[in-house]
Amino acid sequence: MILAYRILTTILYPLLLIYLYYRKLKNKEDPIRYKEKIFTSHFKVKRKNKSKLIWFHAASIGEFKSIIPIIEQLNILNKNYEYLITTTTLSSANLAKIELEKFNNVEHRFFPFDVNFLIEKFLIVWKPDKVFLVDSEIWPNLILNAQKHKISISLINARLTSKSFKRWMMFPKVAKKIFEIFDMCLCSNKETKEFLDKLEIKQVYFKGNIKLVGLIDEKKIKDFNEDFLLKKRFWLAASIHKNEDVICLKTHLCLKKKLSDIVTIIAPRHIERSEKIKILSEKFNLKTQILNQNERILDNKEIIIINYFGALNNYFKYAKSVFIGKSIDRKLKNESGQNPIEAAKLNCKIYHGPYVSNFKDIYKILEANKISKQIENFEGLCSNLFLDFENLNMKNKNANLIDNLGRQTLKETMVLINNFVKNEA
Repeated sequence: MILAYRILTTILYPLLLIYLYYRKLKNKEDPIRYKEKIFTSHFKVKRKNKSKLIWFHAASIGEFKSIIPIIEQLNILNKNYEYLITTTTLSSANLAKIELEKFNNVEHRFFPFDVNFLIEKFLIVWKPDKVFLVDSEIWPNLILNAQKHKISISLINARLTSKSFKRWMMFPKVAKKIFEIFDMCLCSNKETKEFLDKLEIKQVYFKGNIKLVGLIDEKKIKDFNEDFLLKKRFWLAASIHKNEDVICLKTHLCLKKKLSDIVTIIAPRHIERSEKIKILSEKFNLKTQILNQNERILDNKEIIIINYFGALNNYFKYAKSVFIGKSIDRKLKNESGQNPIEAAKLNCKIYHGPYVSNFKDIYKILEANKISKQIENFEGLCSNLFLDFENLNMKNKNANLIDNLGRQTLKETMVLINNFVKNEA
C-alpha cells in the first residue's frame, strides 16, 4: 500500500503542477512563492551552520498560531536553536509575515507536496534535526523519509476523527507502520489517544489542546476603528465560509426589524470572497462596505466585510456576540468548525451551528461554562443576538478560565517537547 501511494503521488506530480498554477490564477496561492510547493529549486534554504534546526509543519492559521507559544518557550530554554515553519495555505503565509517579525531565528516556507522526491530533497537541503507535525498533518512520504534519514519526528496536538481512524483501519498494517515511526504523539483529545492506543503506539500522551495556549494582551489591541466599534451596536460573523454569508445577511435583516441601527461585521475565512459577499449583500438592498486595512468604517453602512488578514482579535475585543463559521453548512460537517478560542479569551458570547467536528472538545468546555451556544438557523441566531443586545450587562469574563487551561496545557506539553528536542526519554 505504501509503495502504491509513492507511485501514485509521483505519477500525479505533473497534474499537481497544473492544479497549483490554476489555483495561482484564482488568487488562491502566493503569485511568486507558490513554486516552493512544487520545485526543489525554490526551497530557499537559510541556515546558520552550527545551530540545531527544529521543523514545525502546520497546515493553516489555527495550527500556525498554536505553535508560536511553543517556539517562544523553546527559545527561552534553548538559546541556539533555529526554527522552520511550513504551512500550506495562503492565509497562514500572510499571517506568518506579521507574526514572525518578532523572531530572528524562525523561517517560514510553504510545505512541498508529499511527493517522494520533493520531500526527500527538502529534508536533504534543510537538514532538520527534529520534525513536529501538527494536528492531522500525517504525510506518509515525509514520515517515511524522516525515518530513512534518521530524523526524530513527533506528532503534536494530534487529532484523529472517528471517520479518519476508520479510513486508516482499512489498512491496519500500514497504519501501524506509519504511526510507529513517531517518537512521540501528543494528542489534542482523549478520543485520539484511544485510537492510537488501539494501534499499540508507544509514547502517546494527552495533556490538552495546545490551541488553548497563548495569552492575549487586550491592552495592546487597538483598532483603527475603535471609536466606531465602541459607539455602535454590532455583532461579528467570524471565519465565514461559502453559503454561511446568506445566513449572516438574513440574520441582519431579522435583527433590523427590531434594531434599526444594527451593524453586521462579516470576516470571511477566505478574503478573496469579499466581493461576492458584497454583491450578495446588495441584492438584499443592504448598504455594504468592503473594509481594507487602515480604512475608516463609514457611518452610513450596515454590512462591513473585512478584507484583510490578522483582524479578528481587533473585533473580538469590542464584540459582545460572535458567530463562528464553518459550522452550519451540512456539506462541511466532516471537516467542520473554526477555532473559537480567541473569541472566548476576549470574552465574547459565541454562537455556532451543529457541525463543529474539528473543535467539539473545545466547544464542550465552552458550552459547560455558558460561553458558547449552538444554534440551528438564522432565526435562532437572530433571537439570541437580540437578547444579547437587550442585556445591558457588559461582556462576560471568560478569559481567566481559558487562560488557566492554556497555562496548564503549555506547562505539561513543554516538558515532553523539550525532552524530545534534547533527545531525553
